[in-house]
Amino acid sequence: MTSTSPPDANVLEVNFDGLVGPTHNYAGLSVGNLASMGNAGSVSSPRQAARQGVAKMRHLHNLGVAQGVLPPQQRPDPAAIEALGAGSLVELARTAPGLIPLVMSASPMWAANAATVSPSTDTADGRVHLTPANLSSTPHRSFESVQTYRILRAMFADAQRFCVHAPLPLAAAFADEGAANHGRLARSHGETGLHVFVFGREGDEPVSVGGFPRRQTHLAGELISASHRHDPERVLYLRQSAVAIDAGAFHNDVVSVMNENVLFTHADAFDDPGSSYSQMADLLSALGGELQVVEVTADHVSLSDTISSYLFNSQLVTLPDGSVTLIAPGEVGETASAAAYLDAAVDDPGNPIASVHQLDLRESMRNGGGPACLRLRVALSATERAALSGRVLVDDGLLDELDSWIDRHYRDELRPEDLIDPDFVAETLTALDDLTSLLQLGDLYPFQQ
Repeated sequence: MTSTSPPDANVLEVNFDGLVGPTHNYAGLSVGNLASMGNAGSVSSPRQAARQGVAKMRHLHNLGVAQGVLPPQQRPDPAAIEALGAGSLVELARTAPGLIPLVMSASPMWAANAATVSPSTDTADGRVHLTPANLSSTPHRSFESVQTYRILRAMFADAQRFCVHAPLPLAAAFADEGAANHGRLARSHGETGLHVFVFGREGDEPVSVGGFPRRQTHLAGELISASHRHDPERVLYLRQSAVAIDAGAFHNDVVSVMNENVLFTHADAFDDPGSSYSQMADLLSALGGELQVVEVTADHVSLSDTISSYLFNSQLVTLPDGSVTLIAPGEVGETASAAAYLDAAVDDPGNPIASVHQLDLRESMRNGGGPACLRLRVALSATERAALSGRVLVDDGLLDELDSWIDRHYRDELRPEDLIDPDFVAETLTALDDLTSLLQLGDLYPFQQ
């Protein structure tokens, strides 16, 4: 193992939150995601969903956590409609109406699936590397990577400091779900880290084995790690528990979350938890860190309660004073076992979780996405933050402008039949055109080209 880099006190972990798109709706497209499946066909509120997302950004910003924003994608995506053999949304509605929710999905809001990210401290060329997830395991998300690539290229445009890779090919063997199945452990965000890739199957194994789909492959992690130019001795590949997947943990971030040297996890998250913890501890020790495992057993919080509350799909963040806090969905307070566990954890001086903040993200939660789903973590030095294009780092002024933008352009209610309304589609394009000016990102969307 090569020597570690010295800590950089100027490095901050920036949480880039996906801005909820104006087509936020409940179509039940995500097999294996119990909330998504259970709320299919319900009336949604894009305005409430987007305002809740901005409120989360504001809350973290006020806590002193570096916060950024990822813009939503154009819907319908013209390339997706063309690939499906239609010339327009109206034609697709006439020939294959069941595909309308697929091309109108607002699922890019869950930015944890946008990409896998490696900070410059961990890469051989000293650049931040980002690989958009191909999301090939679900039809509605498999179209996202083209626009994700374009958006990331626009934001991380400085080729001297950033490298945005093309997504892996759209094939079962290369199935990649991004940061939702990837974690990083380090003594601090500014030091060399250990990359943990979690997979549900090998590339040549079937996607489903009698249960829910295994969305991530081992091979995808290996290919991304190689392209990010990691030291192979600082990379670990762990298999997600089949029990967790079949219980509804469609991504590993539903049952575990990492932050610096802390692993907060359900006991059923990994296929072989004892060996997994040991491997992580050994590799982190070689980097000068000491792993803190906070394991929650089924005796305290069952897998069922874990998944309904999204206890582990919370953000585990380090505050400016060095303390660790959990940004949790309000549903944890409504789940007796999860609430009791967190009360005890905060009172336990041996538990690194010093505080808990419960936020209202009900619109996202009903579609199966909690606080951790909504953000992409990118550790950036001061120089790298200054090199970002556009106005994508949050301040009070930007948050106020985003709230005003949402109020101007978003519908308070959206029904399934509204998705093919030409007036609604025109509204969404007007909103996105306004947003690119606000974020100073230029002609970002297909309709602007």
